[in-house]
Amino acid sequence: MTQQQYALSPDHDAHIASAIGKFFRRIIPMLALMLIVNQIDRANIGFVKAELQTDAGISAAAFGLGAGLFFIGYALFEVPSNMMLKKLGARVWLTRIMITWGMVVVLTGFVSTPLHFYLLRFLLGVAEAGFFPGVLFYFRQWVPNAWRGRATAMVLSATASAFLFSGPLTGAILMMHDVGGIAGWKWVMFMEGGGSMVIGLLAAFVLVSKPEGAKWLSDAEKQALAQQLALEDAAREEHAVTHGRWGLITDRSLLSYCLIFFTMTMTGYTLVFWLPQIIQRIQGFNSFETGLLTAVPWLFAIVALFLLGKATDRYRDKLDRGLGIAMLIAACGTFMATLGTPWFGFVAMIVACIGSKVSAAFFWPMPQSELPASIAAPGIALINSIGNLGGFFAPTVFGYLEMHTGSTTGGLYALTSVSVVTGLYLLLRRKPVPPAFGHTERNHVRQSSH
Repeated sequence: MTQQQYALSPDHDAHIASAIGKFFRRIIPMLALMLIVNQIDRANIGFVKAELQTDAGISAAAFGLGAGLFFIGYALFEVPSNMMLKKLGARVWLTRIMITWGMVVVLTGFVSTPLHFYLLRFLLGVAEAGFFPGVLFYFRQWVPNAWRGRATAMVLSATASAFLFSGPLTGAILMMHDVGGIAGWKWVMFMEGGGSMVIGLLAAFVLVSKPEGAKWLSDAEKQALAQQLALEDAAREEHAVTHGRWGLITDRSLLSYCLIFFTMTMTGYTLVFWLPQIIQRIQGFNSFETGLLTAVPWLFAIVALFLLGKATDRYRDKLDRGLGIAMLIAACGTFMATLGTPWFGFVAMIVACIGSKVSAAFFWPMPQSELPASIAAPGIALINSIGNLGGFFAPTVFGYLEMHTGSTTGGLYALTSVSVVTGLYLLLRRKPVPPAFGHTERNHVRQSSH
């Protein structure tokens, strides 16, 4: 379809910019808070590994398997969850996800055997399935191409921000050990899981599934946003391969995205689960102080995301090259973590965290902008679900190697090699040049950069 068919008003661009500004101010903060809590609830298990071993007999290998089982449940229910989000809307489905995962986290406080641990980590993955890809699909229903990279960078900054709070918060709660006769790690699950349920209820009053339901948008802003999103959907459908809905999900480019994200996830979640243990090699810190140190690498990652957020919109034709460089930076960090003193390893983790988070900022705008509207929801979910199997593979192998070698070095070497291979592939492959920006989109890119 053409812009003329949509009869764009003379103030179309101004209305788009105004509507997106309101969305960023009203909705992004709530999504950011939800993602922060989401990451805290995922990562808190890494801070209580020693306590779980003492109280529930969970060995390093059992811990790695349990941590990985989360991603099996997540992958199995990812696509169905995103299809339900498309049917019921973000307001209903994202809040449902958050409340149910909070319940599972609370139940984790009652773990007493490895079997209980395995079951609840699997159920946590089932409960949470579709959350992050649901947020990305939510953007497809609200945010035009020219702003989507920045919106994605904002929520990725929130996931990195979680680790600023996760370490100190979890460390402080652990210090409540024996308060009321309850172990500190149980307090972690009860308080952080309960907090998720409360915020999920609050989100139900803030989120708006689609622009037409937003009372804080003017009629002109709603119309302009609907027209722009329809134009972009029509353009994607025009360039899409003309085979079936589910056949398109097996397209080679989509499978390539799945494999790339798989390797990215291997690096990212190993950092999440084992960064506290790497930092614990530095002597003389209690659990709260270790949590503070754990937050530092993610602070650097947030700064990097902030600096690069707008660039992902301005240089969408170079995103794959940026992704390749970021993955090589992550590889350098994981390799350096095996060398030198504990403090040198800490600095190396800063480099690895920057590379890992920046990789996601370069990666996600690509499938968001390129997938046709007809398969956007299942397509994004498929990428995330298959890719997140790396979150099962990495901690399981990492835990196995740690148990048999007594060191994290072997696992870090393995992750380094995977990141190097993928980074070089992205830098060396030939990819078709995307179509040039149209006049309207050039205006939007210019506006979004201010």
